[in-house]
Amino acid sequence: MSAITDRETPITPREHPPSFDEVYAASYTDLAVQLYAYFGDRQEAQDVAQEAFCRALARWDGIAGYDDPVAWIRRVAWNLAVSRWRRARTAMNFLRRQRTDEPRIDGPGPERVALLAALGKLPAAQRRAVVLHYLADLPVSEIAGRERVPEGTVRSWLTRARTSLATELNGGPQ
Repeated sequence: MSAITDRETPITPREHPPSFDEVYAASYTDLAVQLYAYFGDRQEAQDVAQEAFCRALARWDGIAGYDDPVAWIRRVAWNLAVSRWRRARTAMNFLRRQRTDEPRIDGPGPERVALLAALGKLPAAQRRAVVLHYLADLPVSEIAGRERVPEGTVRSWLTRARTSLATELNGGPQ
């Protein structure tokens, strides 16, 4: 007999309720197979079956007294499966409503790549001065205050940096 057509292995009636381990050993595989038929994904089916058994374990003192504790676990597993399916469907519907064409943004051009490479070759103080003055539009006085140097030093850094950048980018001073 195949596992798909077999019913869950019955737990024989006893005077005392079955232990969780007994129910788990007798029912996990059957439940996972049933859920696999629903999901079509073995890992998802096993995850849902495990979650259902985890929830049962947390409440085992009460569930063990039921006439059919496996029915409770099965119901929880199916509820979890339906919830996951609904969440997945909602996510797919959301994704379908999104724009399919993302705007294409070109990468940096060769001029920008060359500029960044040339800036990377400058000493750190000169590079900071160029970035703060030309990209952040800070005046020389403010750069001097931030770097804690005289304004003349900042002007010197900028002059040296411009000369180095011109040599690096154009092959000579401009």
